[in-house]
Amino acid sequence: MIRIGSYELLPVETGRFALDGGAMFGVVPKNLWSKSFPADEENRIPLALRSLILKSDRQTILIDTGIGNKFDEKFGGIFKIDLNEYGIEKSLRAHQIGNEEITDVILTHLHFDHAGGTTILKDNRLQLTFPNAVHHIQEEHWNWAVDPSEKDRASFLKNDFMLLEKSNLLNKLSGPSELFPGVELLVMYGHTQAMQIIKISDKTKTALFCADLIPTASHIPFPWVMAYDNHPLTTMNEKRRLLPVAAEEGWILFFEHDPYLIASTVIKTEKGFIKDKTVIPVT
Repeated sequence: MIRIGSYELLPVETGRFALDGGAMFGVVPKNLWSKSFPADEENRIPLALRSLILKSDRQTILIDTGIGNKFDEKFGGIFKIDLNEYGIEKSLRAHQIGNEEITDVILTHLHFDHAGGTTILKDNRLQLTFPNAVHHIQEEHWNWAVDPSEKDRASFLKNDFMLLEKSNLLNKLSGPSELFPGVELLVMYGHTQAMQIIKISDKTKTALFCADLIPTASHIPFPWVMAYDNHPLTTMNEKRRLLPVAAEEGWILFFEHDPYLIASTVIKTEKGFIKDKTVIPVT
C-alpha cells in the first residue's frame, strides 16, 4: 500500500468493537460527534481495532495486537466485539504472513483493545501469539500497567501481557528513541502514562501511527479528546505540538480506531486542523 524507506506499510484489521460515544468524545456535544459516529441504543459507537505491519526484507514488525479472542460472552457483549469479518490471523494471512514470521511487536500501550491479542489460549494454556517476536514497550508504561490508577485500572487485563515478563521476548524501553532505522518512538502522557506512538520516515515521506493520541480522524481537532484520557489537557498539548509539523510536512496519520478511514494527511484551516482529502478509506 505505502512504502517508506525499506518498509512496506500494511494495515491489519483485527476486529470491530464499540465504546460509549460520550466517553470517546469527552466534552464535545453528542449532536456534533453523532454526525460522523451514529450511536446505538446503548450510546455506543462503532470502532476499528486496526494494527499496522512494517515489512522489510529483514523484519516483519507488528504495531499493536488488537483485542484478542480470550474474552467471555459478557465482556464481548459489553464492548460489542465482532471478529466475524476481521481477525488478526485472517488479516495476516491476507498479507501472506504467519504468526511465527513476526519478528517484532511494538505495543503502544497495554490497554486491552491494543494488547489483548498478545496472548492466546491454546490447549487451555496461555501462550504468546507471536512466539518469535521481541515485544517492545516503554518500561514506565509497563510499571503503570502492573500497578495502574483507579481511573484506568479496568483497561489493563494482566492475562494480556504478564506472560511476557516470564519470557526473554520483552524489551523495556526508556523514553523516545529510534528503535530501528527509520522507526522512531515518541512518548505521550495524555492518554495514559508513557504511551508510545510510532513515526516511520525517510527523506521524502513520513507516517505516524497515532494510537490513542488521535484514535479517529474526528479526533484531529485539539478539543476533541477522550474522557478515557488520564490527562485531557496534556493530550491537547501533544496534538498542538505534532499537528503543525504533520500538516507542513504532509505526514500520513494512521488511525487505530476509525472504522471508516485507515489514514489521511491533515491540513490547517481557519477553524483549526482537519483531515485532508488525501485519505485511505476502509474498503
